[in-house]
Amino acid sequence: MVVLGLGNPGDEYAATRHNCGFMVVDYLGEKTGIELQKKFFKKYIYGKGVFKGKEIFLVKPLTFMNASGNVIRDVLKAADCTTKDIIVVCDNMDLFPGVLRIKRGGGDAGHNGLKSIMTFAPANDFLRMYIGIGRPPYSGDVSNYVLGVPDKIDRDNIAKAVEKAGDSILSLTHKTVEQVTNEINAIKNISQRPGD
Repeated sequence: MVVLGLGNPGDEYAATRHNCGFMVVDYLGEKTGIELQKKFFKKYIYGKGVFKGKEIFLVKPLTFMNASGNVIRDVLKAADCTTKDIIVVCDNMDLFPGVLRIKRGGGDAGHNGLKSIMTFAPANDFLRMYIGIGRPPYSGDVSNYVLGVPDKIDRDNIAKAVEKAGDSILSLTHKTVEQVTNEINAIKNISQRPGD
């Protein structure tokens, strides 16, 4: 199983909405003890280990979001797997902050990182784990929004979702995708703001 989190490298992006994928990979590294390292000449940070008898590769592209797909061929070779074994984790503006969704296949959801992945994985059979970040208020600028840091309420909701996403991914080592999907869909809306 390959968990490929989407995000932008650099401390200035670490806490932004667009880096939910990186946050999940970091959480998984802490939870499993898998150390993430940068290898020479590689366009990504990765680590590998075993969890409950199943080999797991954790990957964070260093190509910046719009070129995330550039790492796919090398990752597939390193992990000796197919795109069907990949779980891509990314933010999603169509979901409220903190809401999770998982699905196999589908479109790019207007996400440039996902669009890049699909270019290099045309079979489009990989799993997607979406973490909701909501949309900018009053039709605000999307780029500034996704590259911005959420307020405390949304940040807390997203942090809870990051942990739940990581735990759900780990449960795929001993549960089916359908079971995990049903569990995620059964979760009450994590997103809570005053008046909700």
